Amino acid sequence: MFLATKDRIIVVDPMGEYSPLIRRLGGQVIEIAPDSPHHINPMDIDLSFDEENPMALKADFILSLMELIVGGKDGLQPVERTVIDRCVRQMYREHLQDPETSKMPTLQTLYDLLCSQPEGEAVRLATALEIYVSGSLNVFNHETNVDLNRRLVCLDLKKLGAGLRTIAMLIMQDLVNSQVSMNFLRGIATWCYFDEFHVLLRDRLTASYCVAIWKMLRKKGCVPSALTQNVKDFLASPEIENIFENSDFLVLLSQAQGDRQILAKQLGISPHQLSYVTHTNSGEGLLFFGNTTIPFVDRFPQNTELYAIMTTRPEDKKQEMNRA
Repeated sequence: MFLATKDRIIVVDPMGEYSPLIRRLGGQVIEIAPDSPHHINPMDIDLSFDEENPMALKADFILSLMELIVGGKDGLQPVERTVIDRCVRQMYREHLQDPETSKMPTLQTLYDLLCSQPEGEAVRLATALEIYVSGSLNVFNHETNVDLNRRLVCLDLKKLGAGLRTIAMLIMQDLVNSQVSMNFLRGIATWCYFDEFHVLLRDRLTASYCVAIWKMLRKKGCVPSALTQNVKDFLASPEIENIFENSDFLVLLSQAQGDRQILAKQLGISPHQLSYVTHTNSGEGLLFFGNTTIPFVDRFPQNTELYAIMTTRPEDKKQEMNRA
């Protein structure tokens, strides 16, 4: 896509695997980490997009974010959702009235509002949020200070812990939606790649938000791609049917037996077609495009610069370090 188009490309990279390629192509790598100078404010809102209600979408995002933060088997309770919604409306009241001069809210703003609410549930919410505001996980309690105007952008989350990485992926998805909306208004198409996408489908509210964003991105001239190694977890989400119904192109590589059975039922793959993703080598699999299924073999030459900066195989990395 980088060579064949002039479209914008955004990669959400939880494991830091895309950064060498992005840098080699002259793109911008934004590293989100406790010791990084790069900051993204999850409370940022752009009111210039008139194709949907930005406040309603932001409220949905903050509810999904708080569900991840609070955790628990049952997620947010009805009273907690009401309290959060009330705080969100209060938080953006000044910004809605004067978006040019008013200061953008941060997680600190949300925390302070929760602390001021009379309900006991607000105390629980504020306590859960505290570690992300003034504690050791306060990575996202800052104003945005990065420039996202490069054609090729990689959001690198490698140095975040596993728990914070899930929250970071949700925040990056909200950021991507904002960038796609901006590109759409300028008449620019966007290609977005979300790696380790299955982690966003574990929580019901978060999964519903992801599906809503997925559909929205497609309407704004964006081609979103979700990548995952955990197909079983991915397909276990009841929301995934909505994403499948809004996806025209799939690539399947070698699959474990349990995953193959699930995929066969979900995608209607015949036993013969399954043989192309059974004990196959790297670069072999199936392409699904509309009603067409095509087996493929891709022998990528290993003695090239591109292979060296894209491979994630430990043995290749070891050889590269030995040569260095």
